[in-house]
Amino acid sequence: MGGTRFVGRTLVKKLIKKGYELTVFTRGNNPVPNNVLHIQGDRDSNELNKLKGMKFDVIIDSSGRNLEQTKNVIDITGPPSHRFLYVSSAGIYKDCFTLPLDEDSKIDESSRHIGKAHTEEWLKQAKIPFTIFRPTYIYGAGNYNPIEEWFFDRIVHNRPIPIPLDGSTITQLGHVEDLADAMVISLEKNVAKDSIYNCSGKKGITFKGLVYAASIACGMDPNEIKLVPYDPKGLDLKARKAFPLRINHFLTDISLIERELNWNPKYGIDEGLLDSFNNDYQKNSSTKPDFNMDINIIGY
Repeated sequence: MGGTRFVGRTLVKKLIKKGYELTVFTRGNNPVPNNVLHIQGDRDSNELNKLKGMKFDVIIDSSGRNLEQTKNVIDITGPPSHRFLYVSSAGIYKDCFTLPLDEDSKIDESSRHIGKAHTEEWLKQAKIPFTIFRPTYIYGAGNYNPIEEWFFDRIVHNRPIPIPLDGSTITQLGHVEDLADAMVISLEKNVAKDSIYNCSGKKGITFKGLVYAASIACGMDPNEIKLVPYDPKGLDLKARKAFPLRINHFLTDISLIERELNWNPKYGIDEGLLDSFNNDYQKNSSTKPDFNMDINIIGY
């Protein structure tokens, strides 16, 4: 489900190299590799019925946001014989005084990702063989969420960078290539059956550190970047969302997936941001980014 954007696209390329026979169900808005079966349709419509009568060894849902979307697929195809891979989110975790967050950390019922948590629970109760991945912020070439782009835009255009508080908030990014590698490995590991894994970069990084790392990726001197701290509490909800990362510490423990799948992230933040800048941003960036929200926040 998916397969032509970001995580799905990266994963499809790796599965093709491994020799898997693939079917992708997409709306057809993006190119599909020649050597896969493409079924065109919108998963939130009756077009999902095009999957009727088809059975699969593995079903990968990289685009499901809520239980209904995933359940509808299984209702039509039946459970996969080998494994259901689901891309959930570490955003389902409740804020905690103790970090890093592990797979047993409490779930935030008010999270905007709670539909993914409900899907996880249903997969367990339905006894469908699954492997679930909870990434933090995914980045890398093809990212349609403005994470790296937000920083690159301001650095390249010599803009001051609004940063919440003093910039010491810790966050965590994981490269799309690393996530896709982990998903491919999980298919070949029995231990991954009915398992849930945090999957991200190995280290956290502060907001200020992320700005500096992004500036180096852009070929700029980090010491020449102007940071403008601001208090997000005084802003309306829309303005608070102007910064591309959640404004609280966000760090997960990835030791379980490292140990059980013998997987380690290949990309550190420096290599990952350089990859994003060279292989995505420079080729696709807007020549006129919108900085109006920055101006509203910091005054210029």
